[in-house]
Amino acid sequence: MNSEKDVVVVTGSSGFIGSALIKKLAGHFTPVGFDRDMPPHPPAEAECICIDLTSDSSIEAALERVRLGYGERIASVVHLAAYFDLTGEPNPLYEEVTVRGTERLLRGLQEFEVEQFVFSSTMLVHAPGRKGEPINEDWPLDAKLPYRESKIRTEKLIREQRGKIPVVTVRPAGVYDDIGRATFLSHQIARIYERQYVSHFYPGDLDTGQPFLHLDDLTAALITIIERRKELPPDLALLLGETDTPTFDELQREIGRLIHDEDWKTRRIPKGLARTGAWVQGEVLDQDPFIRSWMVDISDDHYEINISRAKELLGWEPKHSLRETLPKMIAALKADPVGWYKANKLNSAAVAAEQVENEQNEAEQEPEQFRAMMRKHMQHMRMMHFDMLWVHFLNMLLGLWLATSPFVFGTFGADTFSDAVMRVTEERGLWDPSLRNSLTAWSDLTSGLLIMAFSALSLSPRFSWAQWANTAVGIWLLFAPLVFWAPSAAVYANDTFVGALVITFAILVPMMPGMSHEGMMDDSDMPPGWSYCPSTYLQRLPIIALGAIGFVIARVLAAYQLGHIESVWEPFFAGEGGRNGTEFIITSDVSRAWPIADGGLGATSYMFEILMGIMGGRARWRTMPWMVLLFGIVVVPLGVVSIYFIIIQPIMIGTYCTLCLLAALAMLIMIPYALDELVAMGQFLVLNTRRGRPFWRSFFRGDALPGSGKDVQRPGFDMPLWELVLSAARGVTVPWTLVGSSLLGAWLMFSRLVFGTEPPMADSDHLVGALVITVAVIAMAEVARPLRFINVAFGLWLIAAPWLLAGGGTVAAVHGVIAGLILIALSLPRGTRSKEHYGNWDRYIL
Repeated sequence: MNSEKDVVVVTGSSGFIGSALIKKLAGHFTPVGFDRDMPPHPPAEAECICIDLTSDSSIEAALERVRLGYGERIASVVHLAAYFDLTGEPNPLYEEVTVRGTERLLRGLQEFEVEQFVFSSTMLVHAPGRKGEPINEDWPLDAKLPYRESKIRTEKLIREQRGKIPVVTVRPAGVYDDIGRATFLSHQIARIYERQYVSHFYPGDLDTGQPFLHLDDLTAALITIIERRKELPPDLALLLGETDTPTFDELQREIGRLIHDEDWKTRRIPKGLARTGAWVQGEVLDQDPFIRSWMVDISDDHYEINISRAKELLGWEPKHSLRETLPKMIAALKADPVGWYKANKLNSAAVAAEQVENEQNEAEQEPEQFRAMMRKHMQHMRMMHFDMLWVHFLNMLLGLWLATSPFVFGTFGADTFSDAVMRVTEERGLWDPSLRNSLTAWSDLTSGLLIMAFSALSLSPRFSWAQWANTAVGIWLLFAPLVFWAPSAAVYANDTFVGALVITFAILVPMMPGMSHEGMMDDSDMPPGWSYCPSTYLQRLPIIALGAIGFVIARVLAAYQLGHIESVWEPFFAGEGGRNGTEFIITSDVSRAWPIADGGLGATSYMFEILMGIMGGRARWRTMPWMVLLFGIVVVPLGVVSIYFIIIQPIMIGTYCTLCLLAALAMLIMIPYALDELVAMGQFLVLNTRRGRPFWRSFFRGDALPGSGKDVQRPGFDMPLWELVLSAARGVTVPWTLVGSSLLGAWLMFSRLVFGTEPPMADSDHLVGALVITVAVIAMAEVARPLRFINVAFGLWLIAAPWLLAGGGTVAAVHGVIAGLILIALSLPRGTRSKEHYGNWDRYIL
């Protein structure tokens, strides 16, 4: 098929410049797009012909398709395709794609009647100039960076191998459009928008700068070049850009004024310091920083350009200026931060929070429509209440069971107790077992009657407070056997499970009373800027399972402390006074300092973790903030405290407890799985308060949050096991550096056995080793990854400790120094980072 309009081939046709050029060409020419066989594809105005510039056969096939579809004559080939990366390091693709790819294309075009070949180079092939002295096309070239070198070599190759094909080499300045899209400029704007600390520093001369070129002006120049192809010299180079060159300082001040209405102050820092910072970020901290060492090296480069040749031969000069366009860019950023970041290929999660402040859920709905939705929602809630009446009847039955259990277990009149109960009574100085039995019996009777009464009241929606009253009774039942040191194992077990079931059927199974209707009507479950929902049951499942393990272990320890069993299993560690290590620790002075059995307190804590892990749906990070916070407190701060008390056992008591260590391990593993939901809850409260919603109302009742999304990945338990594991572990990664830190910590805990160290040196190694493990495991949660830097401080202590503490010899001192250096080296890199995003928390994942 022969085209009536002149054919223009555009390589790199799906790119920023290529797609814009094709849309402009479509009115007067027949554009044909050459690009890789992958998205994005060229605009619909052009046929997309797949091509691989590194393959002779691919180029041959693409050109054959042009010959068959459009004939032998090509008005112009605009060659935009090239390789570029931000590393500043040599890469074989510069040679293979930019240089040799152009050579292959030019060789294939020799068989066509090509009226013009336009090569897109860059203004930066020229050496920097001086302020007040614009450069022209004859200015010396400078190949000091791989990208520039590849362009210079390609220009030379084209001149040598163009044959009869006329060539125009365009050397444009930095290209931008009304929303940015200039890589370096968009990053500069983003740094100031986010108020990043580094945005106040620059390693070069603040009075230097580079010109820019609006996309519309560039495409206009290219079209004019094509239209005047027969009038232009056969080998022509053209500089294209704005003659006004704003300095870096001027840009900083103007961007700061437009975004924050303040004069953005920028200070010059030494290049060595900037290079060190870039190196530390990239090589030591294992991050992917935008600022690279090569950018520091060229930070003093200054360019001003003379475009007189373009004016003379094309009658072209730019109609836009960066100074005039900046307000449009910033306005677009403020209107749609997420969209602007995505368009400029930045991390939009970092500014998702800003989107929330620009949206108001209720304002988007007509009042009458909203009232109709509310009426429908209230009807649904009423039907749900009546559908769930069975839970309150079931709680009545549990109340009846509890009220009658003292008579079934005979706790009112019991006067015979085991030797273990009498031993505990004597060791702890407790009240007489008969009195304690009677107190638990009266507690069960009273609690059972209250449960029955509150359950009856809960049948009516008017008395929703009765569900909370039943919850309070259930919580009391979890503590009552511990408060009264219940002599009966049956009573302890009965109260524990009845209390847990009453809580479950009071607020877990039915709709929790008092929740915000707006929050319940909103079906979104993914926080703004997040890539997943942090509150799925699969993600809570590891915490629930580990909580169950911890509960069983703690119940065994509590049973021994209460005198319900005679001994506790301990396979490894010895104690004193005829007791093994576990028995000795849970009856030590440290344990007796608690007014109740600390094993039972641990069991109750684990039960709360299980119940709170089950409570709520996928959106509970915004519908139940108070519960998420309590859940986090039980798992994180209380977990760290309990771990600390366990790891100091050999220091304060002189032995270990196997079951205690297993419980501590279960508690430690829980923590990274709980942190992402805590972060999401905190973000919700901050964003909701910023948009004018009452803090405490949102904290206790929840709310909707404009800008939230829906996690499209909704895995069920019918999925393959491996996929279930991956879904449960979203937000948690296990870098080898943190694994190495954990292993080093374990080695430190037992290093006294190898080096024969004695306290205080031995105790220091043990304590630091345990804390290193704790920090490393917690930092496996990506939202908590910066916590690994705490281990740097521990590494410094390990280096200094041999010279400050007694108890270790020369070998132990050398070991401490080496261990400290290794720990520091392991703690600096960020390690594995998943593709997940966490809203504006992304900036803290260092």
